[in-house]
Amino acid sequence: MKQTNRRVFMMQVALGGTALAAQQAMAQALVNEKDPQAAALGYAADATKVKNAKYAAGQKCATCALFQGKAGDAAGGCPLFAGKQVAGNGWCTAYAKKA
Repeated sequence: MKQTNRRVFMMQVALGGTALAAQQAMAQALVNEKDPQAAALGYAADATKVKNAKYAAGQKCATCALFQGKAGDAAGGCPLFAGKQVAGNGWCTAYAKKA
């Protein structure tokens, strides 16, 4: 009986590890500028290349209130792009300065 339980446990560990790796890979996907949501918000992965009247010099995702990464992170989550990350140096029209 112990062998069966050990086998089941090992299979569960293997499946759990695979699921966790897949979830992390999906969470780490960067937003594509051509994605419909990104295009609608004027998202650019490099804020220095933004040509939008709403853009002000110095604005970037890393200094936005919506950015969920840590200070200095190259990329982080954003609630506007569920399951994807935005570039820390990116920008979109929903920019809101951190308080």
